[in-house]
Amino acid sequence: MYRRRDGRQWDQLRPIKFTRNFTKNAEGSVLVEFGDTKVLTTAKIEERVPAFLMGKREGWITAEYSLLPGSTQVRSQREVTRGQPSGRTSEIQRLIGRCLRSSVDRSLLGERTITIDCDVLQADGGTRVASICGGFVALRDALMRLQKSGIWDSLPIIEHMAAVSICQVKGELLIDPNYHEDSQADMDSNIVLTESGKVLELQITSEAAPYDLAKVPDLIDLASKGIKEIIEMQFQAMGGR
Repeated sequence: MYRRRDGRQWDQLRPIKFTRNFTKNAEGSVLVEFGDTKVLTTAKIEERVPAFLMGKREGWITAEYSLLPGSTQVRSQREVTRGQPSGRTSEIQRLIGRCLRSSVDRSLLGERTITIDCDVLQADGGTRVASICGGFVALRDALMRLQKSGIWDSLPIIEHMAAVSICQVKGELLIDPNYHEDSQADMDSNIVLTESGKVLELQITSEAAPYDLAKVPDLIDLASKGIKEIIEMQFQAMGGR
């Protein structure tokens, strides 16, 4: 049996924490911590939409993601100095944006854009799933600001959601891997589910031999268990259901 350095069981999440209202200028601001991974997620509202949505009476939700220079053991170069985001960054931004858009009824937003910025302060594996989980809480806080102004009677959230990473090391599934575990994985996955278990995103990447399709249900069951626990932590941070 594979022994995790931090003493966790194979199906045990790292300590997770959501600190709301971490900064004062964003409509939603959450510091999310998955163990030693720490991401600042903020939600800002703008009274405009991209050109392709003008006149359609619906809103837009998008995301930006960045590894800050001191977040990794070797300094991460600011991508602004390179003139464009890396392929990895672009892929993560699209992932976060897709998942958050799927959780909200954009027809009720009006012609507004909400941008979720995810800045990784410290990286130790799972930065994209932490960004999604913290980003959702920041988005909900921003929507609550709009609700208090009298736009809706209830929030236009279709369903609560969260994300988790699972890897396979030496044939064993491990939930919420840190960098050490992820770096030696022969399979890596990122799974995003709604509270009722519907799939928003399912990414499975084999790092060695092809992953057996018959094992996918076990993977989904483990992800579902972890995501249910994370959603409960989100609700606790938000003051209850």
